[in-house]
Amino acid sequence: MTRYLRLYAHFLRFSFSKAMEFRVDFFFRVFMDLFFYFVQFVFFNVIYLHTNMLGGWNIDQMQLFVATYIFIDAFHMTFFANNTWWFPISINRGDLDYYLTRPASSFFFLAFKEFAANSLINLLLTGFFLGYILFNYPEPLSPLKILVFLPLLINGAFLYFMTFLIFLMSVFWTSSPRGFADVFYAGEKVMHRPDGIFNGYMRKFFLTILPFSVMASLPVRFLTENNETSILVQIIGASLLIYSIVFILWRLGLKNYSSASS
Repeated sequence: MTRYLRLYAHFLRFSFSKAMEFRVDFFFRVFMDLFFYFVQFVFFNVIYLHTNMLGGWNIDQMQLFVATYIFIDAFHMTFFANNTWWFPISINRGDLDYYLTRPASSFFFLAFKEFAANSLINLLLTGFFLGYILFNYPEPLSPLKILVFLPLLINGAFLYFMTFLIFLMSVFWTSSPRGFADVFYAGEKVMHRPDGIFNGYMRKFFLTILPFSVMASLPVRFLTENNETSILVQIIGASLLIYSIVFILWRLGLKNYSSASS
């Protein structure tokens, strides 16, 4: 474990030095993401000018939900997004060969090597915004549930990333440029909507098979509602399922991988 922490520290230093070489790109990404977060917040506030409830939530719950999913998005953009871009490229052009010969996990290299230093600013800002929403929430929130809510946020970001990898890993078999990334992008917008607006099989689908509603909606429900035990079980169950699928697909993909020298 210590070896991987030291290795990740080297990844961070390299990422920061690389980010400083491209100042325009650095600040453009900051403003681009901040504009996206601003639009999300305004979008739901406009909706609540015409209704008091949406998906069973009032405006205070919805603001907490928006703050939650933009924090998860900022976390993903900071730690994972660049890696998802390079993941299929490294497999298709044979760069994975280099990582397979290293005395460390090849999955760790491909999944965590790139760190977006410019997005760290947005992660801090969304973290402060989420803290502000929590501090000013009109109903009393249990301190214990808040402590559990915080790791659920990190799990939501990991769950988003791992679900994305499932769609990208198809490149092991198809050799397509981006795998099924476009399919993922079409579905991931569900994370930006409260799970209460879905009904029946569709809601179950997004809580189990493609757990976009587990990433942000369920952590907010855990924090603001009373059936916290069943919600926590749902989150843990959906997360373990996705994580298991990722590592099974990774092992199967490595068996099917054709190196650059073959």
